[in-house]
Amino acid sequence: MRAFKEVMSWVIPVIIGLLIALLINQFFHFVRVDGPSMQPNLQNNERVVCYRHEKIHRGNVIVFDANGVDPQVSKKTDYVKRVIGLPGDTVKSQNGKLYVNGKEVNQDYISQVQRNQGTGNWTLKSISKRNNWLSHNGATKVPAGEYFVLGDHRSVSNDGRYWGFVPQNKVTGVVKVGFWNRKQPARNNVNNQWQHYFK
Repeated sequence: MRAFKEVMSWVIPVIIGLLIALLINQFFHFVRVDGPSMQPNLQNNERVVCYRHEKIHRGNVIVFDANGVDPQVSKKTDYVKRVIGLPGDTVKSQNGKLYVNGKEVNQDYISQVQRNQGTGNWTLKSISKRNNWLSHNGATKVPAGEYFVLGDHRSVSNDGRYWGFVPQNKVTGVVKVGFWNRKQPARNNVNNQWQHYFK
């Protein structure tokens, strides 16, 4: 009996710990940002939290599995990008300005230089034809059940301008920057940008 109690004294905490870990994993996922594509708001090797069941808005930063999205990726790989267009949206870029459904997007989260030099001039139709997206060649709107994403550091970001749309079933969740990031503007640009998406 004493031996049983001793065994249970360490088995029960282990089981409780595993259950807590499983529960946390159902709602949260910790991700390491890889590369400079989300600068200046997220830095290379920065750790962020991904909320798995959060509703996706325009302007949210999301994590998704790029395997099957980016043709250059052949195994599970987390990409971190910003949602520009929701299903059914039209998107275009002209002279450093982004337009979604004809409305100008508030891009205060990046500099004027990044907007002008990095984003380019295009519409969904022009980039889908230029890059020969086989399933969406000549697309004029974001397809149902998919998202159009860009990196914040547009001049270096490998994003939707090159390989197309992100299916909803590839999305892990919405990124939130934790208290450990002391740069308040960067936190707001990731955590709250969707609340003032249009100018």
